Formats: sequence, structure tokens, C-alpha cells
Amino acid sequence: MAAAKIKKGDRVIVLSGKDKGKTGEVTQAMPKDGKVIVSGVNIAIRHTKPSQGDPQGGLKRAEAPLHVSKVAHVTADGKPTRVRFETKDGKKVRVAVKSGETISG
Repeated sequence: MAAAKIKKGDRVIVLSGKDKGKTGEVTQAMPKDGKVIVSGVNIAIRHTKPSQGDPQGGLKRAEAPLHVSKVAHVTADGKPTRVRFETKDGKKVRVAVKSGETISG
């Protein structure tokens, strides 16, 4: 398995689809599936019947997973960038390709 270029807590921008151009924070990363959940992006609406646990029922909105190839890391100025790995002081760190800045996490 390749190292994760996008992790939980990263600020990302959506590159394609209905939410193209939207930015948000990765709330969950699923490396085995190659997907991420981004806050406020790719909202799916599910119609639910009333039940004992949820007597109201109705429309439930939740973020659906996006494929990791559809998102890119965001630099400080809000532009998308690729991520590469470098070794600094014997540690493997993520670096933004456009700006060369180290990405925390």
C-alpha cells in the first residue's frame, strides 16, 4: 500500500464532479477503499421511514465518500497542489509540490 498523500484533517479542494471547486477538511480517510469524506462536500440525501429510533423520519443529509483522485491538497493561497514525499532529518514528510512547504500531520 502506498503512503497516504491525503490524511484526516487536511484542507482539500474538489477537482471534478458536482462540487468542483469547493474546499473542505477531510473528516475521514479510507485508504483501503481509496476514498475520503470531506466536510460540506458531496452531500447525499436519504429518505428514511419513521422508526422507533427516529420517530420523525424524513430527509437525512450526510457527506458521501469521494474518490481520493477527485481531491487535491490546498496551499495557503487556496490553489490545488500535488503532494510528494521527502526525507528531512531522517523523517519522511509530505511536501506541497507547488510551494515546497512542508505539510503537517
